[in-house]
Amino acid sequence: MSLLDTTFLALALAMDCFTVSIISGVIIHKYILSIILRMAILFGMFQAMMPFIGWLCTSYFSHHLESVDHWIAFSILAFLGCKMIKDSFNSEEKSHFNPSKLINQLLFAVATSIDALAVGISFACLGYKSLAQLTLPLVVIGVCSFVMSILGNVLGVMCGKSIVKRLKPELIGGIILILIGFRILYEHIGF
Repeated sequence: MSLLDTTFLALALAMDCFTVSIISGVIIHKYILSIILRMAILFGMFQAMMPFIGWLCTSYFSHHLESVDHWIAFSILAFLGCKMIKDSFNSEEKSHFNPSKLINQLLFAVATSIDALAVGISFACLGYKSLAQLTLPLVVIGVCSFVMSILGNVLGVMCGKSIVKRLKPELIGGIILILIGFRILYEHIGF
């Protein structure tokens, strides 16, 4: 796989990270470097780790994992999306969904990277036999996801200041997360 192909693959994998980061930026609506960097690091790390795990486990139990990975991703995204939608209807005094919490960022990182397990399986099928061969693709995937997450957060904060006043970003974000989950199901079930 060429560097250009790897970059396009990495960008495709990073789109979910980008979308979730935009939502987070809109909800937080301020630049908090520690939160933005932590989210970007988690997204980059998980997006790079999942293909490695998929590649590593291919010979052992990939057929078991492949049959449920999309359901896991859908369940996590649907859960988070429903929670965000519910929180959007709570009164202002009540605690709203907080994308700056570490647990929520971890759930986002896992949910948006589960489909990358299939990429790792495809790496094994393409003949990647050693970790040395995987290093470049995994680094490109991780860096792409890291950068796209930062861009998404910045874009969300920039656009979010005007959106927050008119719309309920948690409602929109929850709907988007559920739609991402359905897209993952759609792609894997093959309708």
